[in-house]
Amino acid sequence: MKRKMRTHGLGGLLGGVLAMAPVAHADEIGSVDTAFQWLGPNHKIVIEAFDDPKIDGVTCYVSRSQTGGIKGGLGLAEDTSDASLACRQTGPINVKEKFKDGEDVFTERRSLLFKKMRVVRFLDKTRNTLVYLVYSDKLVEGSPKNSVSAVAMMPWGDKPPKTAP
Repeated sequence: MKRKMRTHGLGGLLGGVLAMAPVAHADEIGSVDTAFQWLGPNHKIVIEAFDDPKIDGVTCYVSRSQTGGIKGGLGLAEDTSDASLACRQTGPINVKEKFKDGEDVFTERRSLLFKKMRVVRFLDKTRNTLVYLVYSDKLVEGSPKNSVSAVAMMPWGDKPPKTAP
């Protein structure tokens, strides 16, 4: 599921800079209908998977609501802030480059203009664990709804985890 970005003037410059930041792209795994809509698509829960762009060997699965109906079908509906997150080690862990705590790993638009779902990453150095948080933010008021998942950096077979230099 690839999205194109339209850019104009200063917004184009900013969009170009943001496009260079390594943020994951999700693959849809599946979905289930939650409410029938007479016109347009049904309301759904969608499951997507994405790999951490800076850390090999970590995959996150996020489930989120998707509004259907006419507005949802046209991309005009504001989706709820409900989301769940599960991240797992899926191979040898290799931290490719240093990162800041709270850095965006994945973002997705939840309304036409002002709302986004974000997945951010933290490192719990004491426990050698990566912690991922999903939440929604909005220009004026975000939501306290959130979900967290943790991945202990463990050996994979005979390969120990590699951290950034």
